[in-house]
Amino acid sequence: QVQLVESGGGLVQPGGSLRLSCAASGSSFTLVSMAWYRQTPGKQRELVASITPFGRSYVDSVKGRFTISRDNAKNTVYLQMNSLKPEDTALYHCNTPNILYAWGQGTQVTVSS
Repeated sequence: QVQLVESGGGLVQPGGSLRLSCAASGSSFTLVSMAWYRQTPGKQRELVASITPFGRSYVDSVKGRFTISRDNAKNTVYLQMNSLKPEDTALYHCNTPNILYAWGQGTQVTVSS
């Protein structure tokens, strides 16, 4: 049973940076395709970034600012978030692009001055 644990969120000023981590445990399989999602109370969950054998993809609003990466040895996926904007404020979750696993607790990102 795969468990996803997100961390790294927090309160940051506009223009600041955060690095989110997503650790997958409970499985001997390497998750080759992973993604980051975010959700605010007023919106549906949004696919922010994904990493697959074909490359990396981002939603338009974060292109040039966010970078998704992974450490296969640790079975961990990261989201480097630079030049953060208030509209990036959300609860961030990780999962596969097909949402195969139960959602973890998520990590809250709040961008505010």
